[in-house]
Amino acid sequence: MSKSEIVICMGSSCFARGNSRNLEIIQAFLKRRGLEERVFLRGSRCEGHCLVGPNITIRGETFNRVFPENLEELLERFFPLEGDRRS
Repeated sequence: MSKSEIVICMGSSCFARGNSRNLEIIQAFLKRRGLEERVFLRGSRCEGHCLVGPNITIRGETFNRVFPENLEELLERFFPLEGDRRS
């Protein structure tokens, strides 16, 4: 099984707009769900979409305006609990 990938923009605009906190939320989510070995989390310097940041890419799909308030719901769409049929 190949690893899923999450790319979090760490450019100055996205970082200041919320990706500094989003990084912590993603790390905690992956740990809580036991996904640390199955999901590759990496940062990027800039995704080039600064005006609509903070930006996060999950499994190749980019999401804009990802704030701490809506991040957990987004992660659950891609990484539901075992047996959860929403995905």
